[in-house]
Amino acid sequence: MKIVNAMIGATALAAISLFSASANAQSYPDRQITMIVPFAAGGPTDTVARLVAESMSRDLGQQIVVENVGGAGGSLGAGRVANAEADGYTVLLHHIGMATSATLYRKLAYDTLNAFEYVGLVTEVPMTLLARKDMEATDLKGLIEYAKANKDKVTVANAGIGAASHLCGMLFMSSIETPLVTVPYKGTGPAMTDLLGGQVDIMCDQTTNTTKQIQGGTVKAYAVTSADRLDILKDLPTVKEAGYPQMEVGIWHGIYTPKGTPKEANDKLSAALKVALKDPNVVARFGELGTKPSPEADATPEALKTKLESEIARWKPVIEAAGQYAD
Repeated sequence: MKIVNAMIGATALAAISLFSASANAQSYPDRQITMIVPFAAGGPTDTVARLVAESMSRDLGQQIVVENVGGAGGSLGAGRVANAEADGYTVLLHHIGMATSATLYRKLAYDTLNAFEYVGLVTEVPMTLLARKDMEATDLKGLIEYAKANKDKVTVANAGIGAASHLCGMLFMSSIETPLVTVPYKGTGPAMTDLLGGQVDIMCDQTTNTTKQIQGGTVKAYAVTSADRLDILKDLPTVKEAGYPQMEVGIWHGIYTPKGTPKEANDKLSAALKVALKDPNVVARFGELGTKPSPEADATPEALKTKLESEIARWKPVIEAAGQYAD
């Protein structure tokens, strides 16, 4: 009888637990959500996150608060989310560094592909190849010729290992088969400041950070890394037009949750993301930054997972050839 009672009790507890989980999923979200951005406030990825978070908050009926957890090329923030409670109240918005960290860090604290659930792709931001205002070269071909002829003294600035500018810089050097002097900074701001001041020669960074400088004529721009010219920078040729299609790259952003987050919560986040990417304000602001929201078909868990897998495979040989690791 005791065994029977114990079995009945266990069954009842299991039923209560399932009911509670179901009820919680149906009421999700019933409190504030934290969106971790693994880079500094004010940077390109932070800008994207805050625009999307504001719109998603309205659709979900609960505020999404952006928290910046920078360091280690984005892996500190990603690791924090990987270890967070899987309840849907902690999410991660990360860029292409989610893929490259799998190779950049040989002792990563989490399994990139298996430590997270996937919500969807947000946007793919083009990069622009820039130089100091007084750079002698007038086009991309000339810039590359200059870089090759002066490879021991030409400096390429970046915002730190794992940053978008670092990745684009590596791709640039890989494409022209010439190692240059890389100068890492602690963030995009200081790197751009020194480019503006002429202390460094070249920088490759997202349009979200460079468009105003290009339009203001404070830097010399050579190409955009997208497949097509940008409406906001119509006079800037693509890398393909300039003869270097291998330099085509976009800094894509995606949203993740900790592994084990209930599907119902993930589905609601994905649905809210789809709404946000059609928000006229988001579309307009993204346009001002030289990018577009991801199409609805990409704002899905499946599309983000496929993208991450393919990008890990793409960047692994580039990073290994450069021999630049973060640990």
